Amino acid sequence: MYLNCHTYFSMRYGTFSELELLELAQQNQVTQLALTDINNTSACLNFVRKAPEYGVRPILGIDFRNGVQSCFIGIAKNNEGYLELNNFLSQHIHEELEIPQRAPRFKDAFVIYPFEQALLNDMQDFLEHEFIGISIHDLRRLPFSGLIKLKNKLVVQQAVTFRNKSDFNAHRLLRAIDNNVLLSKLPKEQEANEDEKMFPIQNLATAFSEYSFILENTEKLLQKCSIHFDFSKGRKPQNLQSYTGSVEEDENLIEKLCHEGLPYRYKVIENSIKNRLNKELKLIKKMGFVSYFLINWDIVSEANRRGFYYVGRGSGANSIVAYLLRITDVDPMELDLYFERFINLYRANPPDFDIDFSWRDRPAMTQYIFERFDHVALLGTYVTFKERGVIRELGKVFGLPAQEIDFLSTGRYTLSQLDDISRLVLKYGALLKGKPNYLSIHAGGILISEKPLHWFSATNLPPKGFPTTQYDMVIAEDVGLYKFDILGQRGLGKIKEALEIISYNQPEKHKEIDIHDIKGFKTDVTINNLIKTAQCMGCFYVESPAMRMLLRKLEVDNYLGLVAASSIIRPGVAKSGMMREYILRHRNKGRAEEKAHPVMLDIMPDTYGVMVYQEDVIKVAHHFADLDLGEADVLRRGMSGKFRSREEFQKVKDKFISNCRIKGYADTLIFEIWNQVASFAGYAFAKGHSASYAVESYQSLFLRAYFPLEYMVAVLNNGGGFYRSEFYIHDARMMGATIHPPCINNSEASNRIHKKHIYLGMMYLRDLENRVMERIMKERMLHGNFVSLEDFLDRVTISIEQLSILIRIDAFRFTEINKHELLWKAHLMLSKNDRLEHPKLFPPRHQKFQIPRLHTTNLETAFEQLELLGFSLCSPFELLAEPLKNTNGQQDLKHYLNKHIDIYGYLVTVKNTSTHSGKRMHFATMVDQHGEVFDTVLFPPVAAKYHFRGKGIYRFYGKVVEEFGFLSIEVIKMQKQDYISDPRYADMKTSKKLLKNKS
Repeated sequence: MYLNCHTYFSMRYGTFSELELLELAQQNQVTQLALTDINNTSACLNFVRKAPEYGVRPILGIDFRNGVQSCFIGIAKNNEGYLELNNFLSQHIHEELEIPQRAPRFKDAFVIYPFEQALLNDMQDFLEHEFIGISIHDLRRLPFSGLIKLKNKLVVQQAVTFRNKSDFNAHRLLRAIDNNVLLSKLPKEQEANEDEKMFPIQNLATAFSEYSFILENTEKLLQKCSIHFDFSKGRKPQNLQSYTGSVEEDENLIEKLCHEGLPYRYKVIENSIKNRLNKELKLIKKMGFVSYFLINWDIVSEANRRGFYYVGRGSGANSIVAYLLRITDVDPMELDLYFERFINLYRANPPDFDIDFSWRDRPAMTQYIFERFDHVALLGTYVTFKERGVIRELGKVFGLPAQEIDFLSTGRYTLSQLDDISRLVLKYGALLKGKPNYLSIHAGGILISEKPLHWFSATNLPPKGFPTTQYDMVIAEDVGLYKFDILGQRGLGKIKEALEIISYNQPEKHKEIDIHDIKGFKTDVTINNLIKTAQCMGCFYVESPAMRMLLRKLEVDNYLGLVAASSIIRPGVAKSGMMREYILRHRNKGRAEEKAHPVMLDIMPDTYGVMVYQEDVIKVAHHFADLDLGEADVLRRGMSGKFRSREEFQKVKDKFISNCRIKGYADTLIFEIWNQVASFAGYAFAKGHSASYAVESYQSLFLRAYFPLEYMVAVLNNGGGFYRSEFYIHDARMMGATIHPPCINNSEASNRIHKKHIYLGMMYLRDLENRVMERIMKERMLHGNFVSLEDFLDRVTISIEQLSILIRIDAFRFTEINKHELLWKAHLMLSKNDRLEHPKLFPPRHQKFQIPRLHTTNLETAFEQLELLGFSLCSPFELLAEPLKNTNGQQDLKHYLNKHIDIYGYLVTVKNTSTHSGKRMHFATMVDQHGEVFDTVLFPPVAAKYHFRGKGIYRFYGKVVEEFGFLSIEVIKMQKQDYISDPRYADMKTSKKLLKNKS
């Protein structure tokens, strides 16, 4: 009897989930109802999936509104009607059109006009599929309206938005947030009626007892509606069924492509390779995943045609078919990748392929996919109200001052400190926390469907301009839609641009480069030595302090070692304590036999009986706990976080423990192994995924090893990496580059290199406008270099403020005129006409100004650079107010092992973390006075006493310690060092002092 039910996907209006709506129906003996969220269908699929568990027959519809003004409700008679409603809503969302007051002539959907709307618009004539909705509240006025005559058109429309007073309060807060007004100023018309509640079905029947025909009409309408989506385990994928138009042709094509790829990938095609290929093809065909593979092949083939670099990773990298189709560059035979990790008869979903493109190329590839295939959409995801965000929103709604909102947001308070309003913010914040706030876009998921995507939901049109589903990846998989992950990353942009830079800076060597010669890179002594010594600045996935430390501890000097390190570094392995255990077993091979359970060592001999990869979860579940492969995969997927809340995961966990007990394992061992499994939640990589990362790392390392300066320029031009740009510039200098500040004749917007000279890009000048950069580069390209300041001003439209930035950074140094003199000249030349907006027909005649000889010191230049670039191009140690008391650096640490050292370091990066007991501690990476990197750790007692106060040089006193060959300093004392006073303002300070003394 309920035709108008809202969930919290009626954004900033509804108050509870679709599952809570079903619970409510069950409590009130309601056996059928329609979910009709406001201009939204996000909850629909999961509502249909879960309804049978609550004894509810689901019906789907949409509450069409302009803002809060209700126009009409559409109720789908069937799936075709649901498609109609979604098409209609999506068109209005995409084109930002108002919903009309009268609905179109839907073929397979009913329309219900609210009683109030029908009265206001004086509706008289209704089509066969149109009805008037009557709520309990409307019954008092119905007898006195002309609509009572339309007996066959009246149905029950008792809206359901709240369960209780608490929900109503949450609703009012959401409406205030949505309207950006104080709660006390929220207009009444922006709220729903407080009586929009669900009553037991008997009570509803009693309320309408005088109008039994309304109940009968409603029942008839409900009986004409049904909706079906297949959520069964054996469901067929809803992705594009065939790539070529025929399943048979698909199967022939994939076989042909694989056999063409064999000689490219393998010099010798052994029987083991053929057997693996045949096994995979047979299973891929049986599971109906052929088109999925071919679509991925199509995407990467187009990327190759366009000269775009990409990396194929994910669980699909475990497949020899993916390797032969060039979707990935990971050889599963070389790595003995576990085929069942990504595909087996027990799982309905195809393997994951994450295809990474350069952040610059990804938009073009996304556009290609939308143009190449018919039914395409980006996958949606919902951003929910988080604790701090809720506090900020509610703080504004309750009228708290900004400083009090800031204080509450920190979380560093006791309740006794707070006033009544602040306590209300916290109390109601708990009501809103976790509710959806707005629709966003999944990081890289794209759906390509056999049916129109509006078969499943309406779509939004975010700023990127591509239709986006109103449901997330979990629900998409539930209904059989499997995403294609098209991701953007800067690492590939670095590789691509580095090759472009090499082509003009060292053209003779560029021809010799094959960036896809991964086999050659793996055996290259120079590259492997960079890994072993952790000289990996700027290199994909291996440059962070934590990774650098791990590489040194493991003494990694080969590809397989790097593959393992890429997964060991993940939080899951580290959290369980198994990262340390892995290092111990790696360095002492006898320890594995001593510590590992024989079954675990037998399952994972390559990783010394330690779980490192996602496959290991499957292996342990299957061989250690005797779960079948289907159950093991449920466990693996549960660990990824997608199905953690679902009953099937709990059942498998219980069976894991039960089976182990049956096998006679002690509980201590069972729960030790289970905790290792559980620690993988959301973090572990598939081995093929780690191998893909390692391939890209090797490509980066090759460029760093043989073309370090070109590569570092590419790193800088692609947004850097783990560290600030300043440190990549420092690294380039350490490798022999001469660094030049921006120059109007030699610099572009981004960085450029000539031989061993790197000219910083004008993009580093924080306050320089983009349009000024564009004018300079365009004029220089059309008419050649500038020869003087006067020539520049004749040719480029610029304000005195923008010109001053260029002069102060010494961008006119080619004139060999001191920049102070140039600034005087610039002010004199532009003083009468501050902004030269129009090009001049004839070159102007410039006055000759007599300017005194001025000088600039190196210190003044350094401080100008600090202000304009954010860093100086000289060593920061040259700016210290007091001279260094020693010359200790990274090279001296080995001489101070287990002794105390006094050392200075310039802060590179700090990792703030917490111990198990919640106490703060810090890991800091520094650059010493000689330009080398060293590491420090501040344990909680020291971290509580000493704090890092931003960029700068710190003096440390601490103990040099070694762990697995990696040296670091356990800090005892720390002090930030002062820079000298800015010499540009020293005279001003002196003058102020003199004036003060005279007065």
